[in-house]
Amino acid sequence: MPKTTTRSKAKQKATKTSHVKSSAVDDQPIPISEYWLEFKKTGTDELRNTLIEHYLDIVKYTAERMHMRLPGEVDVEDLMSAGLFGLMDAIDAFDLERGVKFETYCSQRIRGAIFDELRAMDWVPRLVRSRTAKVERARKSLEMELGRKPTENEICDRLNVDDSEFKKLSKDSKPVGVVSLNRKWFETDSNKDIREIDVIRDRKQSNPLADLQRLDLKLLITKGLSRAERLIIVLYYYEEMTMKEIGMTLDLSESRVSQMHSSILARLKAQMQHRAKEF
Repeated sequence: MPKTTTRSKAKQKATKTSHVKSSAVDDQPIPISEYWLEFKKTGTDELRNTLIEHYLDIVKYTAERMHMRLPGEVDVEDLMSAGLFGLMDAIDAFDLERGVKFETYCSQRIRGAIFDELRAMDWVPRLVRSRTAKVERARKSLEMELGRKPTENEICDRLNVDDSEFKKLSKDSKPVGVVSLNRKWFETDSNKDIREIDVIRDRKQSNPLADLQRLDLKLLITKGLSRAERLIIVLYYYEEMTMKEIGMTLDLSESRVSQMHSSILARLKAQMQHRAKEF
């Protein structure tokens, strides 16, 4: 009995060990090359989506690197969306028999798709952009050689163009730009970033301090004047009415309004001289 029991236990242990080994083999991930072979045979959407998910990090990496050299108003999510279409095209067009790594091949397709999206988003024609780059390359090259800013004649000689052609190139190289007012202006320590719209001066809005000073000066000047004299000052200097219009309003002649105006100015001048230090 003891020997039979020992043998049965050993057999059970061996069976369990064999079962664990077979489970470990079954749990091993399928190589990506097998997905490629099956996709090229069948072309199913499920396998295609599996390949897209596997190489999605390349799209994210490429989009984030390109976004570092672009203006802030360009959204990295838009670049990733464009790069995703490039990845899909690369998966469909990839040839396994060429012996090329897919990561190297798809990176160029992803970059090309993102560049195509950027060109579609840009409202400035590509010819204008190329002329801008041409002028800037000549300007920087001369600046490095001469150690100073080059003149227009020196740039003309470097580009081998005449004055009229250079003016046309300069005009094309300075297109009107479009800037988003929600673009970040600079980083701050607070949670709220400063945007372009926060630093633009509003020239239409009146200064409240200047308005209060204007009102105080108006009250100071008109204090101690009669009703007719106060109206003359207010209508002439604040409402910008003429002497004739003021006379018609107050039922006075134009000459009488002029006399009263001269008298008021003389009195105010003498009054303000005593308060010159306050101003």
